[in-house]
Amino acid sequence: MAPAPLAEYLHANAVFAAVPLRELQALAAVAREQAYRPREVVFTEGEPALFFCIVRSGHVKIVRAGHGGRDVVLELLGPGEPFGGVAVMEQREYPASAQATEPTVVLKIPRDPLLALSGRHPSIIREMALMMGRRLRGAHDSVTSLAVDPVEARLAAAVVRLAEREGSAGAGGVRLPPMTRQSLADMTGTTVETTIRTLGRWLKRGLLVERDGQLRVPDVDALRAVAEGEDA
Repeated sequence: MAPAPLAEYLHANAVFAAVPLRELQALAAVAREQAYRPREVVFTEGEPALFFCIVRSGHVKIVRAGHGGRDVVLELLGPGEPFGGVAVMEQREYPASAQATEPTVVLKIPRDPLLALSGRHPSIIREMALMMGRRLRGAHDSVTSLAVDPVEARLAAAVVRLAEREGSAGAGGVRLPPMTRQSLADMTGTTVETTIRTLGRWLKRGLLVERDGQLRVPDVDALRAVAEGEDA
């Protein structure tokens, strides 16, 4: 992609919205887009944070290794969502891994030009801090849910979040982004067997439908009732 359109793309992102377009053109000139296959790793936990990344298309899951070798999915990020920024700004290692869940394109911005730009425009750091605050609140809600909510409610809440943040509305309901049963289990602290059984019940009840290998939510409010314990 030519630098000018890419600079405009960056300018539309909240992280760079206050930066003059001419300076973003210089940043766009050193940025690169990289395509990833499903399950291909963008970066690995513990690697030096050399790139600030933005999902250009597709989806990326942020994963951290748990005890016993089991991965924990922290987030699923869709188009336009940045990741890896805090580690880049602090010039440390990535605290988690990032992996594509479907054919995905990631925009990768080298660390040093970004650090130089953020020195001239502190709004970049401020917007990253606000973004992290939002994500930490979401993580807090998830941890609270793990402690007090039954498995079915946790799974329902996770599916509702995916539908609202990453879903695409169409005939037959909101289509969820590609997500394996194992990833849903990892997001909600349960086993893949329990996840499969629960989703199977929802499919029979019509709370979910599956078409062409993708899950859809016909009525998000009905599934939200399950998440809130209001479904009999």
